Amino acid sequence: MNIIIDKLFAHTTKLIAITVLLIVAWIFAVLFEHSMESIQAFGFDFITDSKWAPNLEKFGALPAIYGSVVSTFLAMLLAVPLAIGVAIFLSELAPAKFKAPVGVSIELLAAIPSVIYGMWGLFYFVPIVRDIFGGIGISMLTAGIVLSIMILPFMAAVTRDAMNTTPDILKESAYALGGTKWDVIKDIIIPYAKAGIIGSFILALGRAIGETMAVTFVMGNVHKISTDLTQPATSIPVTLANEFTEADTELYYSSLFELSLLLLVISFTIISIAKFYFLRRTRIAS
Repeated sequence: MNIIIDKLFAHTTKLIAITVLLIVAWIFAVLFEHSMESIQAFGFDFITDSKWAPNLEKFGALPAIYGSVVSTFLAMLLAVPLAIGVAIFLSELAPAKFKAPVGVSIELLAAIPSVIYGMWGLFYFVPIVRDIFGGIGISMLTAGIVLSIMILPFMAAVTRDAMNTTPDILKESAYALGGTKWDVIKDIIIPYAKAGIIGSFILALGRAIGETMAVTFVMGNVHKISTDLTQPATSIPVTLANEFTEADTELYYSSLFELSLLLLVISFTIISIAKFYFLRRTRIAS
């Protein structure tokens, strides 16, 4: 009887895993099917062209791709050191009476709807960016700031949990050999929790690059590539959120689907590269 139950359980979990892969393939197939008209009309120029003019039925995705990548990079640049600092404080430095309330507060931040972050960014961070850096405040920089706050709780919570798995015997041994608190954190805890820390970064990366509503409030929807981060810009999710209901031609509609397909491909590519690099480093280290 136990053998039958074990086989049934194994086949069930295998079926679930295969179902997940099939769903991903199905999503890709649907997006590709609806993108065919745009792919046939523009080819590879859709990715390299920077002109987006629906009235002329001219569609180029480069500004949206640029905005997605740069805003995500800004968010990670701002959030990663803060997340590591928060995790170290909660796991090693915070008094016991502070750990629970601060940890719960961070986890609650992750539960706040993205539209709330967008409204907060619009009414709070937009004026700050406008007063400090100039411009109108709705910009790539503001979007990066809001995104960094959104992904911070994910990274901090997962990194903290990873650090908490470090065996006490390792830390006590390091202290017994004369190591300082900094030595233990740097040489024992972070290397031991490396897998969980990098996993939290990958999770946050996926969240940031696909975020829609929060960024829509604060980035604008200007299809222009600018090195000035204080200027309005756009991203793939922002373009989709602002223009999908306005698509009045088949080519316009298909171009938006191709943008969705590009976002899926970019997300998979970036996350796959990150995981490949991490797995390769892990094998080398072992």
